[in-house]
Amino acid sequence: MNNTTSPLTILDHIIDVAGSLFYREGTKSVGVDRIILEAGVAKATMYRYFSGKDALVAACLQRRHDKVMAALQAGLSATRATGHAKVLRVFELLHAKAESPDFRGCAFMLAVAENEGSEEVRAIARMHKQTVQALFAELLPPAWPQAQQIAAQLNLLYDGAMAQILIFRKPDAALVAKECAATLLRAAEQKPARA
Repeated sequence: MNNTTSPLTILDHIIDVAGSLFYREGTKSVGVDRIILEAGVAKATMYRYFSGKDALVAACLQRRHDKVMAALQAGLSATRATGHAKVLRVFELLHAKAESPDFRGCAFMLAVAENEGSEEVRAIARMHKQTVQALFAELLPPAWPQAQQIAAQLNLLYDGAMAQILIFRKPDAALVAKECAATLLRAAEQKPARA
């Protein structure tokens, strides 16, 4: 990197380089020295921004969270779908994303699996999963008394699809999850509200 780069740009650059390496190769197999080398920064610069590798992994996950949520919101905004179809659109977006040869599954699950002892990493993964579940809840009819429960079930289908895609390398798991979600939504719609 050249010396005229602003501090924010250097920080973003380190996070981008590290995030790409972590997702592609795993957090355990990529050391800080490799990130320093590939980012083209001094060791002192790295440690000015990050106290250690856990903090860097957490920053990368926060960046990924922001990108994933922005992509989901953009994909939902771009559709004319309403009602159940809008909920099911989330699974279609996952299917499209999973067709990329670079897709390795859920970065948050992968990071927690490799950094089980890091509460910092686990906290960001929990926050991401809760945010996706909240997104599902927002897409459901507000009058549904069971909306939070249905959102949790949809979130589980979404996570399960990502796990299947990772294991079998077939994006169609997202479409199977979409069919399951459609069945769940139809059943919830027919369930009478409690008095």
